[in-house]
Formats: sequence, structure tokens, C-alpha cells
Amino acid sequence: MNIAFIAHDSKKELVEAFCIAYKYILKEHTLYATSGTGPLISEATGLEVNCLEYGHLGEEQIAARVAYNEMDLVIFFLSPTHDDHKLEGFNIIRAHCDRHNIPFATNLATAEILINGLQRGDFAWRELVNPSLNQSI
Repeated sequence: MNIAFIAHDSKKELVEAFCIAYKYILKEHTLYATSGTGPLISEATGLEVNCLEYGHLGEEQIAARVAYNEMDLVIFFLSPTHDDHKLEGFNIIRAHCDRHNIPFATNLATAEILINGLQRGDFAWRELVNPSLNQSI
């Protein structure tokens, strides 16, 4: 499955810790991230991460993939002290996730529930709905 990671600056340490803790699950999937987040995940875990552009442009690239139903799970750790301009990408991604029934986590508790569900096979229905999602973008 294709999993996208975005983490604002104040949440970079959290996304690293999350990926280290769930490396054994993530290694079975194709990972994508903005270029500010992806190298941190890769260095911390040794996992291959497909890095998109940095910052807002990377968020837009992930949003486009979500809009085309090419992601299976999105984990977006948003800074609690965000600026309004940072919410634009978040809102677009959230709307597309809602449209395509793509699981979307914005905090650690939800991300852990979703990643454990992924391990159990709870998202196998994504492959039935769109078999092309089982392939890398």
C-alpha cells in the first residue's frame, strides 16, 4: 500500500519515533513524504522513502496523488501552532481523503490505530476497490 507522511517542523521528531516504532510494518509498504520529512524517516529507519518536494509544494504533490486515489493512507502531523497558510494543504488533502475514503491520521493516537489496522489487513478493501493501488506510483 502507498503511505504518505507529512510532518510540520515541530512534529519531525514525532514522525521519526513513529516510523522507528512501526518500521516492521512500514517496510512492507511504499512510503512517500515531503523532502523535509522523508530523509528523516529514511535515516532513522533505513526504509526507502520516495521524497517529493519540500514544504507546501510537497504537500501539493501528495494532495494530487490523493486526489487521484493513489494513496492508501495519509499521516499528517500538523503543528498545533500553525499559520493559516499551512492549513491550505492540510484542508485539500483532508477533503480528497474524505472523497476517496482514504484513512487520514492527524495525531499519534489515530496514526497508531491505523498502522495497527494496516498490519491486521483492515485496509485490504482498498486493493479490491482499486487493484492498481497495490503498485507503486
